[in-house]
Formats: sequence, structure tokens, C-alpha cells
Amino acid sequence: MPRSRSRASLRAALPLVLIGPALVSSAAAHAVLERKEAAPNAAYRGVLQIMHGCDGHPTTRVSVTIPEGVTGAKPMPKPGWTIETVKSAYARAYPSFHGQVSEGVTRITWSGGSLPDDQVDEFTFFARISDAFAPGATIHFPVEQDCTEGSYRWSEVPAEGASARGLKAPAPAVRIVAAAGAASQTMQAPAAPATKAGAIAIETPWLRATPGGAKVAGGYVTLRNTGTEPDRLTGAAIPQAGRAEIHSMTHEGGVMKMAPVEGGLTLAPGTSVALKPGGYHLMFLDLKDGLKAGETVAGTLTFERAGTVPVSFTVAPIGAQGPGTAAPGSGGHPHHH
Repeated sequence: MPRSRSRASLRAALPLVLIGPALVSSAAAHAVLERKEAAPNAAYRGVLQIMHGCDGHPTTRVSVTIPEGVTGAKPMPKPGWTIETVKSAYARAYPSFHGQVSEGVTRITWSGGSLPDDQVDEFTFFARISDAFAPGATIHFPVEQDCTEGSYRWSEVPAEGASARGLKAPAPAVRIVAAAGAASQTMQAPAAPATKAGAIAIETPWLRATPGGAKVAGGYVTLRNTGTEPDRLTGAAIPQAGRAEIHSMTHEGGVMKMAPVEGGLTLAPGTSVALKPGGYHLMFLDLKDGLKAGETVAGTLTFERAGTVPVSFTVAPIGAQGPGTAAPGSGGHPHHH
């Protein structure tokens, strides 16, 4: 996040451009993104383009964090700059171009050079977007820029389903889309059979997989009240979470806002309510263990009339818009050993 900088000086500085897919409003952010989309299971070329220094002072260090699920990251050398990488274990093994990988570079730093405030330069790395991400997901790449005096931190990440528009220092982001020709190859994960509890039909409960270290997870399900009396969804539980809440999602002034549904979610007789991304949903909090795509998680839903009902949640990839699981793509890749 910018340190010791007024809002006016931030507007004037515009220090950083990430040339790579992204999803940040150029009007609100200081990272302007050239490419806006990337495909899962495909090579990715990221170019950080530094446009200005810090209030006139030259840039001496640029660092990018490689998020979980982006694998095989390698920096491109730069004359006059020293490269330092940090390698860490991944939360799980990922398929790569040459087998499975369980660790890799998670931070790349270029330092020791001097980029004057009135000049532009680029800092390039190569990586692979893994199968952890499905079309619809957003990946954030926090970036740091240090100068001889002053620094900037573009590291804010919006809450799940919320817009980055209101953030003061949003992290550059990559929007994941299906690879060309891959739509016909999409495979649906087997959905859990519908469950009936009294008059309530519970259809297709599912969860989104979580990146390493995440403390919250989204849950979704369709509920149909086939009876003549109203009921109310009041709670949910899975073993991996300390607690759960029912949330609503609303749009106000172009900004998406999330809030708990106090007292539970009403299910009127003869109606159906879909808990889905961008609308009503379950929020599982205080996660003790991550959720991995392809798993099935035993949990419960609690209703005012129907009581506590056991359900099986299927786990879809990070950022999925439904319970389907995208098949691995077949795009080409460069060999960057």
C-alpha cells in the first residue's frame, strides 16, 4: 500500500503498469493492464512496466508475489539488476508440462538497478496457470515498488465476489477464461443427488476450492420449498470451518457489497431460492483446512422447520461459477527450463 503519500500525489505518480491479464479499473487503480485474460493449464507471460518513480525519486527495487496455483515461475534477467527468488512448498501438487510439481518460486525481486523517474522499463517473468483455476476466477499478483525515497504497495485484494473499485491500492489481477475451443471439452463434476427434508428439496450443494492459507470459503445450493408452510434456512456447517453465515450480495453505486442475512433466509411455499455466486450464498469462516477441487465434503444445512439435514458438498475449482470442473486445456507452451 502506498506509504506516506497524499491522494493527490498518488494520482500524479501512476507508478506501475502490469502488462498481463487483469480486472482492475484503470480509473481507480495505479496498475493499468494490457492483457485482461488468461487460460487455465497454459503458459503465462507477465510484464511489469514501471512508468514513474516515487515523487521524482528513482526506482531501485521491484518485487512481485506469485500466488498459489501459479506454478513454475521464472524471471527474465535484466542488465544492471540483481534477481532474487524465494521458493516455497505449494499447498498441493500441480500438474506441469513435465509431470507434477509440489514447490516453486513464490516471489521474484529485481533490485540494485536505478530507473529514473522520467524513464520507463519492464520486468518480465514466465509462469503457468495451473488447473486450480476455472474460468471466472480472478488471480491477484501483489506488487512492491521501492525507490531511493518512498515506496508503493499494490496489495489490496477485494473480498470474494466484491469489486476492487473501492480499494485504494488494489493488487494487479488476472481474469481466467476458457481456452479457445475448450468449451466443448468442459466436463461436469458429478453432482450430489438431491436431498429431501420434509417439504424442502436440497439440490446441488457445492463449495469453491480455496487457495493455500485461505480462511473463508463460499458455499452454494438450490433450495425448493414444495410444501404449504414457509421455512427458513438458519445455518450450515462443514468440518473444515469454525462457523458459517448466510450472506447476501448487493450492488450499490456500481460497488458489490456483502452482508450477513440476519435471522436466516426465508423459503416461501412453492418457491425456489438459488444460493449462487453474486447472490445469496453461504460463507464458511475460520477454515482449519483448505478445500481442494474434486473433493466431496460432508456437511449440514439447518432449517427452522425441517431441522438439521446432512448434505454432501462437491468442491469445484477456485473461482468456479458452478459445480462443473473444467477439463485440462491443451494449449501450447514455451519450454522455459
